[in-house]
Amino acid sequence: MKGLPVCITIELLFNLGAYMLRNLLVILADGEFHSGEELGAQLGVTRAAVWKQLKKLEALNIPLSSVKGKGYRLSDAIELLDQSIIEEKVEGRLDCLEVLLNTDSTNSYLLDKASDHMGKRYAVLAEKQESGRGRRGRTWVSPFGKNIYLSMLWSFSGGIGSLEGLSLVIAIAVERALTDLGVDDAKLKWPNDVYLNNKKLAGILLEVSGEYSGHCQVVIGIGLNIKLSDYDAESIDQPWAQLSEYLGNVDRNTIAATMISHLIKAVEQFDKEGFKSFKDYWVSRDAFINQEVDLILPNKTRSGIAKGINTKGEFLLQTDLGLEIINAGELSLRLKNAPLD
Repeated sequence: MKGLPVCITIELLFNLGAYMLRNLLVILADGEFHSGEELGAQLGVTRAAVWKQLKKLEALNIPLSSVKGKGYRLSDAIELLDQSIIEEKVEGRLDCLEVLLNTDSTNSYLLDKASDHMGKRYAVLAEKQESGRGRRGRTWVSPFGKNIYLSMLWSFSGGIGSLEGLSLVIAIAVERALTDLGVDDAKLKWPNDVYLNNKKLAGILLEVSGEYSGHCQVVIGIGLNIKLSDYDAESIDQPWAQLSEYLGNVDRNTIAATMISHLIKAVEQFDKEGFKSFKDYWVSRDAFINQEVDLILPNKTRSGIAKGINTKGEFLLQTDLGLEIINAGELSLRLKNAPLD
């Protein structure tokens, strides 16, 4: 996909310091030593200016090593997201794409811009989030240059009332992208998580603004674990998976473009047909189908057998009282006696 329409001017071009910092990271991304003199020559600045940029890496928690006589290097080689590569690979209509070095939250970033982009399909990726968010107010761990932090703005003419099942559709889009990339055994966990070997690989957060029966906008947030160190994962309090353990050398730009492409395709289908056409697909990949589960509510726990979902995307729980229908909300679903997620 070439030549996205220009709907914004890339933020980095207005911020010389951030632009220089990105260029510095491009040089250091190979994980090899580079002297201050070499870095200054490639960036066209003094060694003092290079030193100031290197100090900024500390603020982003990017591990940097320095050895006298050799220079500076990143502790690990990284692959930076590249807007032009992603644009080339994306399939389907995308009006705006922006890649940020660092942001509070990609969802928050788009929510601030939503009112100025009604009707636009606007995607934002970030190398790092300072305050990445998950469901139920939880933090999404977002180290620099290791995972995928993606948000997309989408407008719906049918209003908030027409969005029933959308969060499940987004999980399906992520699972289909993973299958396209070569991961065959990812599963879906209601209401919108993607699991691999009974561990959380991806999470989804939808935030909505607009009218119940009129025009509305949805910011679709997706976090996908690709590579996390033990240090990165210290604050994660549930079993987690990372793509690097199951996938070969597929690069982050290909992963990002594949996810965006499947997201576009799935949401277009949902906008035309609703959730009903996705129901059987979800059930075929349901991680908990026909297993004993606990449904953790704010004030109590309900136990039973997971029986999949209905055509509205509502969860079906078989209990001693019969088949109960559960709507998404402030709740958590887990296998019986499994650690709380």
